[in-house]
Amino acid sequence: GEQMSIYEAAVKYQADGTPLAVLAGNDYGMGSSRDWAAKGTLLLGARMVIAQSYERIHRSNLVGMGVLPLQFKPGESPQSLGLDGSEVFATVDLNDDLQPLQDVTVRAEKADGSVVTFQTTCRIDTPVEVDYYRNGGILHTVLRNMLK
Repeated sequence: GEQMSIYEAAVKYQADGTPLAVLAGNDYGMGSSRDWAAKGTLLLGARMVIAQSYERIHRSNLVGMGVLPLQFKPGESPQSLGLDGSEVFATVDLNDDLQPLQDVTVRAEKADGSVVTFQTTCRIDTPVEVDYYRNGGILHTVLRNMLK
């Protein structure tokens, strides 16, 4: 790895067509409940955040931007699972039948080809939030409803 700013890396990953995931610890989003914190996450190319826990308003704002908030199971963390953020992440069982707070299996493939599979809780907490996420966020939901 070449060292670069977060913005430069995000632009490079977007140009390469590589979606990003954020790995986080406890209280992800604490300190800023402004919607721009979630907008920034999306604009940098992150489509999924996997955290140990979320600040309440920030979690809701992520869903509102169409970013998937997943939560590690109690006692698990990036460190306990041996994750360092260089892995390629995929959701295994996320489909059109998404339900609030359902379990989601995540597959993380390391550079050496080894795979870590773990369970998370989808922190889309309500049926309304499911609709927001399915439509790519609140704005897309409003626009689709206006076109009906």
